[in-house]
Amino acid sequence: MPEPEGEPAGSPPPAPHPRPPHRRGGLLDAPAVRRWCALALGALGRGREEIDAINVYPVADGDTGTNLYLTVESAAQAVEAVFAAHETGATRPALSDAVHAMAHGALIGARGNSGTILAQLLRGMAQVLTTPGDEAHAAHADGPLLARALRRAADSAYGAVAHPVEGTVLTVATAAADGADAAGAADCAVVARAAHDAALAALGETPRHLAVLARAGVVDAGGRGFVTVLHTLVEALTGEAPARPVPRPPGALVAPCPPADLAPGEAPTDSPAYEVIYLLDAEDAAVDRLRGRLDALGDSLVVVGGDGLWNVHVHVDDAGAAVEAGIEAGRPHRVRITHFGAQAAARPDAAQPPRERAPRAVVAVVPGDGLAELYAQGGATTVHARAGEPRASGELAEAIRRAHAHEVVLLPNDPELRHTAAAAAEQARGDGIRVALIPTRSAVQGIAALAVHEGGRRFDEDVVAMTSAAGATRHGEISVAERQSWTTAGICQAGDVLGLVDGDVAVIGTDLTDTARTVLDRMLSAGGEMVTLVLDDEVPEQVADLLERHVRTRHLAVDTVVYRGGRQGSPMLIGVE
Repeated sequence: MPEPEGEPAGSPPPAPHPRPPHRRGGLLDAPAVRRWCALALGALGRGREEIDAINVYPVADGDTGTNLYLTVESAAQAVEAVFAAHETGATRPALSDAVHAMAHGALIGARGNSGTILAQLLRGMAQVLTTPGDEAHAAHADGPLLARALRRAADSAYGAVAHPVEGTVLTVATAAADGADAAGAADCAVVARAAHDAALAALGETPRHLAVLARAGVVDAGGRGFVTVLHTLVEALTGEAPARPVPRPPGALVAPCPPADLAPGEAPTDSPAYEVIYLLDAEDAAVDRLRGRLDALGDSLVVVGGDGLWNVHVHVDDAGAAVEAGIEAGRPHRVRITHFGAQAAARPDAAQPPRERAPRAVVAVVPGDGLAELYAQGGATTVHARAGEPRASGELAEAIRRAHAHEVVLLPNDPELRHTAAAAAEQARGDGIRVALIPTRSAVQGIAALAVHEGGRRFDEDVVAMTSAAGATRHGEISVAERQSWTTAGICQAGDVLGLVDGDVAVIGTDLTDTARTVLDRMLSAGGEMVTLVLDDEVPEQVADLLERHVRTRHLAVDTVVYRGGRQGSPMLIGVE
């Protein structure tokens, strides 16, 4: 029997935000947008595995559900931030505030081809719902305005894709807009339900448009995800989820079945080898030129955004050329490059029997390849930290699942990730995994915790020992100021060397080695047995030699261990146990 739309297959991780209370009515306002984001995140979390499993186009890489979930998670977090900012005030967010935050959050957090198109769909809606002088600047939007927003969403998504293909989410989004238009002057709830029903019918027809779907016996994964988003819009407006099932073609599969001679996760032999995604600060004219340049380099080109900020997605053989094109157009950042072959190798082979879960594992967030290798040698599953781009809870939850263990110890190694890590742990617990979160604030605290990890002892005892080791490790950092600013040690100028102790700036200097010596002396003034130095690859070897000699001569009986962390974002991390 087909699953009902609201309850797709897969283990249900709980939504990271509490569901706001529902207020019945046919109008779309800011609280309704908040409900919509929370419901969509929960539904995509429950349906992630099913949507991943039917992902065969444009590449059978089995990640559409995950990418949509991560994109909506970013949108939901942005909306929650808007409501949090209004908690102390007398007013609540306007509709325009909420939809703008939702669209912007999706734009900066978009993952993959499907997530990038979804971001443009939400941006198209926001453009209508935030138009100055329009009805949206009241407290709410009515049905006709929602219909116009859905039409703009479909049109803008088509415009963002270099070579639109029917039988994809674009077809489903257009059907949704047609359904909304047919609802006439009805209220938002009726318009949303009409859009959902039309999209659902179009989803079932996607294999007729796209032969690769028909051969695999599945509907389009991106369209399936968009129907889920519309399904939760109806629920947010009415409090009732549509009961109609998701259509599957006759003989539909629950596991991906790519074209003949193509393994799950692989692209056809004549398809590009890399997926390149980045945010881009650029003017419109430069982006127009960029589209032409990237279109000549590869396929699956989607460029979304506007007003100076864009999200660029393309499949290419020359990933470096795609990034260089972005540099010529403006300032690319948050660059992500995925090799489809490596992605396939990392995914379990459906033809092989499932491997048995390990009793226990450690998952850690680390900044830099050197630290990742060090943690991996200690048996940990690692997640790379990206400067200026905090990891989403869905990514951490996926890493916990990837560790494939009954019990997992999670080391976030960053105070900013504590709440995100807690949400990830809750999601993984929903999958039946026992997770303990140790609130490590730095990678050096994680090193100390990993050093005492023993998988053979009881879980609670292991967690207590690792927590104690992390808590007994003071952490410091040497960084370089990017601009003039106030600090706890005074005013710093751009280019100054900053010495941090336990997260606070304690020293402002001009020389890296001298500043590190001062920080070490302060950290060791209360005693210590071991110093851990983690150096960025660009720090000269002689700096490590000078600091080791300083500790040896000034602090007797204190050992020093030096590691290379790779490109870790700051010149030096310091730990004192």
